[in-house]
Amino acid sequence: MKRILIVKLTSLGDMVFTQPLVADLQRAFPGVKIDWIADSYCADVPRWNPNIERVIAAPLRGFKKARSWAGLREIFAALRALRREKYDAVLDVHGVYKSAIVTFLARTRHRYGYPVQELGESGARFAYNHVFQPFVEEDCARNRMRRAVSRALGYEMTREMDYGLEMPADTPAAAGKGPYAMLFHATSSEEKKWPVADWISVGSAISARGLRVLVPWGNDAERLEAETIAASVPGAEVMPRLSITGVAQMVGKASLVVGMDTGFVHIADALRRPTVILFTTTSRHLYGVDAPGRAVSLGGGGVVPQRDEVLAAIDEVLPRVTSTN
Repeated sequence: MKRILIVKLTSLGDMVFTQPLVADLQRAFPGVKIDWIADSYCADVPRWNPNIERVIAAPLRGFKKARSWAGLREIFAALRALRREKYDAVLDVHGVYKSAIVTFLARTRHRYGYPVQELGESGARFAYNHVFQPFVEEDCARNRMRRAVSRALGYEMTREMDYGLEMPADTPAAAGKGPYAMLFHATSSEEKKWPVADWISVGSAISARGLRVLVPWGNDAERLEAETIAASVPGAEVMPRLSITGVAQMVGKASLVVGMDTGFVHIADALRRPTVILFTTTSRHLYGVDAPGRAVSLGGGGVVPQRDEVLAAIDEVLPRVTSTN
């Protein structure tokens, strides 16, 4: 194969999970060129991967929120860019209507997608003339996708998980001086949250270990919660609002990242930063990471992590950090 298109439009965490597929394909097909189409709001993630030839960004989420002619023109421009190349294979590893439409519009004779039972929206099946095999239940979410593609294209999936991400070298001024930890307290829904009192306790313990504590946020409600946490943690700072790349650069320099099951925390793991990921309602088996001495996942499936568990996990990953900062 000479050129392959990956269709993964959103979200931030899912974009990170899909990155190892790029290295898999390049091992299987030396010299292959890989393009990626994504929603504009998270298209920076594949742009951090130097092994991706071309990233096509379409403002799908933005257009849904504010239906404007400018947004529609940008979407059509992205589709024109998509159709400039002919692909040996198009891999829809998203599995919803919008990704299926993109897959159907791409110039290729080979359109791959999930079987109906694995699709996010069953109607997306219309776009594919090749169907991946059903998931292997024992696999985590990353490996389910990787194995599905490897079986379809006829190569062996390796155990190695190479994300291939490289952050821009400059660091935002918000990083300041000295080692710091980042607490990603915000979640996409209320049921996934962890108590503010526990964040304060954990933040205070991290501060006592000699790290500055930085608390990021993404909207007004998250900013208020960040201010509440920072006000009770010695020396803690509420981060300024940064771009996705800006926050990711901060993550890439952090001595410790503790957070809920969200995109930036998975970026921390992909960048091999010391990471503690907290799960509440979602599945730790599917989305968790465990790298002894560097990354620990806690809770999940309705089990809420306890404060002492989190502190013990921090102690497990921190010793490796203090000698490298």
